[in-house]
Amino acid sequence: MRHLAAILIAAALATSTQAKVLVRRGAADPHVPPDTVLAFEKEMTDAGADWQLIAYGGAVHAFTNPAAGNDPARGAAYNEQAARRSWEHMKLFFDEILAREPRTGK
Repeated sequence: MRHLAAILIAAALATSTQAKVLVRRGAADPHVPPDTVLAFEKEMTDAGADWQLIAYGGAVHAFTNPAAGNDPARGAAYNEQAARRSWEHMKLFFDEILAREPRTGK
């Protein structure tokens, strides 16, 4: 239910402020079922939001948090490759919304 509330809040913000939205998620996250992802996509599209959703294959919940451990079978685990890609995508997003030239390197 927590994720559904986040969807509704994001949709309201996107509609009322013309915010740009970036969602980065583990494609194998058992805490966010596919129907919740589809509901988010529909809400964003229906709101006319400028949104992106990037899913990282093999990553589960908390994939950017090294403290989450390394056992994806628990449903939450750090994934170094997905975390690195996610960081790069976030930097590109910030460059876009802050109208900066894209960064190169780390």
